[in-house]
Amino acid sequence: MTDHARPELSYLRQRALWVTLLALASSIHVFESSLPALGPWFKLGLANGVTLVALAWLGMRAALLLAVCRVVVGSFFIGTLFTPTFFIALLASMAAALMMVLVFYVTSCGLISISMLCAGVHMCTQFFVVEYFFIQQATLYYALAPLLVLSCFSGWFNGAWASMVVDRLDDERK
Repeated sequence: MTDHARPELSYLRQRALWVTLLALASSIHVFESSLPALGPWFKLGLANGVTLVALAWLGMRAALLLAVCRVVVGSFFIGTLFTPTFFIALLASMAAALMMVLVFYVTSCGLISISMLCAGVHMCTQFFVVEYFFIQQATLYYALAPLLVLSCFSGWFNGAWASMVVDRLDDERK
């Protein structure tokens, strides 16, 4: 009979927090899909705020994995798994998450700045994916500028609430 070591409590807490963040981000993804769109491919992006929290609290690997898994789980529940909408959301989420990680670790920007930048990256990636793989019409980009303005506002909001959550979690940790 072999004796297996128990995992550290801190490891289990990190895993529990990650799963909680995944459930929250997936739920937000599903909720946002039921809201009316303000423009093509424009939602508030609240689930990206959860990815920011994961990045600040759990690190790069957890944030990148969360960005992918929340799109997969959320798309499964709304019935868009492996549709064009799924691939647009997945690629945009991955691009935004990669930019989050890069800016978070390379600069001293706060979460609000990171969120605003990544909202723009997310929007631009969606337009690029749609134009390159599906529509092939450059006129599509005429809608990009006003949607980037909206993305800045939603990015500010997401960064602000993510900052508040991270500050609160930091206070709880002390």
